[in-house]
Amino acid sequence: MTINQLQQRIRSFRDERNWMQFHNHKDMAIALSIEAAELQELFLWKKGNEIEEVVKIKKVQITEEVADIAVYLFELADNLGIDIASAIENKLHKNAQKYPVEKARDSSKKYNEL
Repeated sequence: MTINQLQQRIRSFRDERNWMQFHNHKDMAIALSIEAAELQELFLWKKGNEIEEVVKIKKVQITEEVADIAVYLFELADNLGIDIASAIENKLHKNAQKYPVEKARDSSKKYNEL
């Protein structure tokens, strides 16, 4: 399924329920942040091997939170008229300039520290 097809399915789901009245840009951004926090909560206070254990035990929950994040992100982009595929391509190109392989490989430094 393409991004456009996914956005259409999300739009149809929303519109069948008459939820556009609640899905303004501010509330969609907040909802996106909340869903991201719910994903983070699954990993909270875990370290080392515990992280991989959480992934095994809570794979279904993790998958559902990732889907919630994607749904809100795709809908927000759609509502704002942002071509998400082009936005991602452009951002990857920009990041490639900021993080050239020869400087960034095996480094977690920010671009201005390379």
